[in-house]
Amino acid sequence: MEHFVVSARKYRPVTFDSVVGQSHITTTLKNAIRTNHLAQAFLFCGPRGVGKTTCARILAKTINCQNLSDDVEPCGECESCVSFQNNASFNIHELDAASNNSVDDIRNLIDQVRYPPQTGKYKIYIIDEVHMLSPAAFNAFLKTLEEPPSYAIFILATTEKHKILPTILSRCQIFDFNRIRTNDIADHLEQIARKEGIIADREALELIGRKADGGLRDALSMFDLNVTFSPDNELSYTDVLENLHILDYDYYFKITDALLKGSIAESLLLFDEIVRKGFDGHLFIIGLLEHLRNLLVTKDPITVSLLEVSEVARNKYLDQSQRSGMSFLLSAMSVGSQCDIHYKTSKNQRLHVELCLMKMAKLPDLLSLQALPINGETGAEVKKKAESGTESGVALTTESPSPAYEAKPTAQVASVDTPSAAPTVTPSLSTHSKLRSTAHITTPSTEVPAITTQVLEKTESPQPVEKREKLPLTYDNLYEFWGEFARKRKIERDSATEELIFNREFKLDGQVIRIALDNELQKEAMAAIRNELIQFLRERIEAPLLSLDFPVNQQAAKKVAYTDKEKFAVMAEKNPHLLELQQLLGLDIEF
Repeated sequence: MEHFVVSARKYRPVTFDSVVGQSHITTTLKNAIRTNHLAQAFLFCGPRGVGKTTCARILAKTINCQNLSDDVEPCGECESCVSFQNNASFNIHELDAASNNSVDDIRNLIDQVRYPPQTGKYKIYIIDEVHMLSPAAFNAFLKTLEEPPSYAIFILATTEKHKILPTILSRCQIFDFNRIRTNDIADHLEQIARKEGIIADREALELIGRKADGGLRDALSMFDLNVTFSPDNELSYTDVLENLHILDYDYYFKITDALLKGSIAESLLLFDEIVRKGFDGHLFIIGLLEHLRNLLVTKDPITVSLLEVSEVARNKYLDQSQRSGMSFLLSAMSVGSQCDIHYKTSKNQRLHVELCLMKMAKLPDLLSLQALPINGETGAEVKKKAESGTESGVALTTESPSPAYEAKPTAQVASVDTPSAAPTVTPSLSTHSKLRSTAHITTPSTEVPAITTQVLEKTESPQPVEKREKLPLTYDNLYEFWGEFARKRKIERDSATEELIFNREFKLDGQVIRIALDNELQKEAMAAIRNELIQFLRERIEAPLLSLDFPVNQQAAKKVAYTDKEKFAVMAEKNPHLLELQQLLGLDIEF
């Protein structure tokens, strides 16, 4: 039986041109070799499976090749290339820092560096997962890395650049590897499938690329897995979905259609079907947010390029985005984001997701109120007039005015539902405001002017409330408003700590209120209401620079006498004659 070699090893790049998705790295390295500007140390950093170790091996092979091609690629036929390909090269050494991370391992490496190469120009040392070296090993490696022999080149590779000492980073040329784009992964997998005689759907390969999240090695592993799973060397989109346990994007299109229609029942049934198939609710919410994001970027032709999906899916996104309003997408993403944040802390996670879907389903109704015509005007126009404060010469308000300004009309207005009915109502100004807003929605537009006209004939326009005059800053005025604020806080929140604070004396030093507190608990309570208190006092007292200072005076704990000895000592301290009496009588008191 022939030994099986996984695709990640079988199709590992052997030249710079065969490296996938890292052209900015390979071009720089080829130019450095061509112009003989090779550094003594390189640091390759980036996510897993993007080609760091592969590029290190290609670089090591290329700089020792005896017959470089015109485009700076190794020939693969000279003695150096053949020995490298057979893992028999004495000039290229690979070290796994995860298992060789001690000072002794670095000392052995330094001892090897002292000997020049027997053949070729350079001795190359590839240290993988270099961030696993101990701090002592890093420090032992510093001098050799900074001033190595002319024939020694070090290539360090890591996935966690932030764990490497800055002194190491400063001695290396740093190359940052990118995550590989989904289309590049799909193209590479398509070439491999063609070589292996596998019939693969383009959509299935792009799905593998998205699942790999920028890692080509992960994509190749998933490719082998799906080829093994699928019969007759055929790779279909449905088989990949089932094997990798990925939720089909068609579900997101269906549930978005249900949300746009405002159908809570349909969205809940779809979510139930998704859960019964074994998918996690959190992953569903994350996928739905990504789907809404894709709809958002397809609203503008400029951002359509940000969509990394197949052509079939792209057309579906374009179609659904035309039926989705910008306000709905932004509001739904905001609701979904809150669901994502609080998902893990929820006790009933399924209900948490269902509530999120219910809120999203009611968004179209809420957003449509803006466009609802009221008395011939849209909701947006009415809102604009409400913000400006007037409509047809009458002030719009949602709160009842103070009793001092309440109008008392003598006319009686007929009921809205039955204009000719006998029951009557004597409206105040606040009643008129409520009646008017109800009439706009529940009665025909022909009846509204009559009701409004009758009310306006007998209703005086309210005068604006006069601005309250501020009192001068005196201790008496401050004491009065201080007590008013304390009573207000007691009604809103009966806090024993705040009551202790407000019942103590305070001092007025200029525009600074000083109040001494007993402990940190009182200080935290005062800090919580500080801004509210200052704002309350500034609105009533002429003191724009009024501030509050509340230092904590830690009182020494009063020591209580418990034992007989302690009690006698306390009594003797208060009355020294007790000691004289003890000595006079010769008493030997045992405690």
